Amino acid sequence: MADQKRDYYEILGVSRDASDEAIKKAYRKLAKENHPDLNPGDKTAETRFKEVNEAYEVLSDSDKKTRYDQYGHAGVDPNFGGGYGGAGGFDFGDLGDIFGSFFGGGFGGQRRANPNAPQRGESIRQAVSVSFEEAAFGCDKSVTVERYETCDTCKGNGCESGTTPEVCPDCHGSGTVQTRKQTPLGVFASTGPCPRCGGKGRIIHQPCKECYGTGMLRSRHTIEVKVPAGIDDGQTISIRGQGHAGKNGGPAGDLLITITVKPHELFRREGNSVLCEAPITFAQAVLGAELEIPTIDGKVKYTLPEGTQTGTTFRLRGKGIPLLNGRGRGDQYVTVYIETPKNLNKAQKEALIKFAESVGDSNYEDRKKFFKKYKK
Repeated sequence: MADQKRDYYEILGVSRDASDEAIKKAYRKLAKENHPDLNPGDKTAETRFKEVNEAYEVLSDSDKKTRYDQYGHAGVDPNFGGGYGGAGGFDFGDLGDIFGSFFGGGFGGQRRANPNAPQRGESIRQAVSVSFEEAAFGCDKSVTVERYETCDTCKGNGCESGTTPEVCPDCHGSGTVQTRKQTPLGVFASTGPCPRCGGKGRIIHQPCKECYGTGMLRSRHTIEVKVPAGIDDGQTISIRGQGHAGKNGGPAGDLLITITVKPHELFRREGNSVLCEAPITFAQAVLGAELEIPTIDGKVKYTLPEGTQTGTTFRLRGKGIPLLNGRGRGDQYVTVYIETPKNLNKAQKEALIKFAESVGDSNYEDRKKFFKKYKK
């Protein structure tokens, strides 16, 4: 719904009486901050970038800005003929969507884009799986894609060599024709695809034998993809111009690589932090010890202090995930837990009993607090 859109002035962060220069300055700043090239894989920035462009498109055009100031989003909605037309009344010529389902097109139907204008090719989406370490430090991956490319034989026009397409005589190249229909409410005009040319605006009499008149050929390519260090599961890498070819001289689409990070046996990730758990013995917890802790860089030494409790977490600075497209790294957090020994022999059990009797409850602070609360 148009009324549910955010206010264009609010999107650009300017007042309603802002000058054209102020609007342009705000747009340039926000477009640069949220540009997809500077924020690869960031869906929030991508959405914000689209909002900023939509807002500037309206507020930089004096006519659209006037209609927007007067009627809001409805004033610049193309489905309503650019807002409220005529002398305060609706322009019924552009209400095709409302009545189309009843009368096969409504009052004149919607305007269709020129079928022979340059069209950008569709993007290709592909998933690539990487290991935990590859996501952390970056890697190169080979991706095989199948895409449509412009036919070299006909150069995309779909015609046999030496021939050219004919402009459709019925629609004169527009790809649409208008028809009129008598209804109980009167005569209604509707616009639809031209049946003679199928909405293409041109007729090919001698199709290219290579592409059969489509102007496109399917081909397979292997593309080297550089996965940046610090990328996370579900993020997307955009490779410009590696999608399907455009039509009528339009640019090619993009190749969108969505990254899937395989689970690790020891580590898990939260932001740029690496988390893991490490078992320790009762003796190590009581007496302290020098531990060997695994990290994504290899093993490191850590001195465990005396009296460490199970569930204690300590930090290894700079042993986490590198910041994506930035400098620095996160930290690694290691949570220790005391593993209870099993299958003790008789001598070990007797020694443990003597130890427990010699210690009593005096050295167990949490235990004493627990039973004190229980008595209360």
